[in-house]
Amino acid sequence: MKKSNLPSKICPVCDRPFSWRKKWERDWENVVYCSKRCAGQRGKLKKE
Repeated sequence: MKKSNLPSKICPVCDRPFSWRKKWERDWENVVYCSKRCAGQRGKLKKE
């Protein structure tokens, strides 16, 4: 798979796009956050 053709998602914590990674190959449907840092921040989202 070429890097330009990788699927991507938007992280709900930092609002940045992140791309598919090899380590997420089997679990891509369930990946929500771009990093462990954002996963740890998930309960501290800004209420606007």
